[in-house]
Amino acid sequence: MEAAAGPRPFYLQLWFLVLVAMAIGVALGEFYPEIGVRMAPLGDAFIKAIRVLIAPIIFCTVVHGIAGMASMAKVGRVAFKALLYFEALTTVALVVGLVAVNLFRPGVGMNVDLSHIDASSVAAYIEQTHHRTTTQFLLAIIPDTFIGAFSEGNVLQVLYVSVLCGFALSALGIAGKPLTDLIDIASRMFFRIVAVVMWAAPVGVFGAIAFTVGKFGAGSLVSLGKLIITFYATCLVFIFLVLWPIARWCGVSLFRFIGYIREELLIVIATTSSETVLPRMIAKLEAMGCDESVVGLVIPTGYSFNLDGTCLYLATATVFLAQATNTPLSIEQQVGLLAVLLVASKGAAGVAGAAFIVLAATLAAVGTIPVESVALILGVHRLLSQGLTPTNLIGNGIATVVIAKWENALDERRMADALAGNPR
Repeated sequence: MEAAAGPRPFYLQLWFLVLVAMAIGVALGEFYPEIGVRMAPLGDAFIKAIRVLIAPIIFCTVVHGIAGMASMAKVGRVAFKALLYFEALTTVALVVGLVAVNLFRPGVGMNVDLSHIDASSVAAYIEQTHHRTTTQFLLAIIPDTFIGAFSEGNVLQVLYVSVLCGFALSALGIAGKPLTDLIDIASRMFFRIVAVVMWAAPVGVFGAIAFTVGKFGAGSLVSLGKLIITFYATCLVFIFLVLWPIARWCGVSLFRFIGYIREELLIVIATTSSETVLPRMIAKLEAMGCDESVVGLVIPTGYSFNLDGTCLYLATATVFLAQATNTPLSIEQQVGLLAVLLVASKGAAGVAGAAFIVLAATLAAVGTIPVESVALILGVHRLLSQGLTPTNLIGNGIATVVIAKWENALDERRMADALAGNPR
């Protein structure tokens, strides 16, 4: 399956059109903010158009990949290695976030009076924290019905159903081959649909970025500028000091990899939703030489369990709010906070409002930092999301390459060709 269209002039390539759309969106949002805010439906429509394809693509990719495996033991081995890697990297991300926010101290000196905080704006988010426990998160992985996994759009539910179907088809052997072939054809069809829908990306990106700039604008940047700069710098430190050596160990140039997924990065920066490029990431990583079965398991799982950017956000924002409200946090309390975040961050992709709701839930669990203080960063949450989503995307891409190499399921010659701009 093709990860991208054939050669064409740079000004007709998707990444350039998306870049132009972002520039126009920023200009519209800055100079005509009221009009910019009204462009939000364009971004929402694009996200919905992609989201409807995610469940069938994950299902087809995972089922076909598992059904084609010679040994079912490999599925368990890949899953174990992926979860082990995810836990290690998210722990590192949380530590990096805590160290950075303690060094830069963006909230020190704000001296926020809690009596002046309007908690009504975040009441809906706080309410949701009372209904989300770790046990409920794990139980939610099992759908109520087979079709319900697809209708609700829960990535982990779709993955659960897909793994079961893949096992069953593999056990059927020759008898299951006609259905396996049909699923492969369906997979190709859905990726073709993605290729068509992605050409609406510039319109979606324009609407999303115009809304962000129009609604939040320069005022938000000034009032909480130190937090935003600290968080963006922390994301860059993590990418280039943590992910870069890991990529190098795999024989991957991080800069070339970022160039390889540049279109996807621009889209997630504008839409603040990494779901919009999940199908494209699956296709591109397969085209890069990663085995289909590894990609099918690692990428969807990583969307819930390997959220490096979200971990950086949670660590930074939590300590920032403690600093801003003059809430003392000892080293022991911050270690305890890290333990809470390790659990809380795993459910960040499973709820609407994602990282912001998990942040409120974390404050409620810790108990020392006022939950109402999340209202301080509600206005800039979307701007912070424009840093955490691309970090999540790069992290999941590198994770897939790591697990593929670890499993001897990486075609390194094909990967070198793809990163050099010469895909086979």
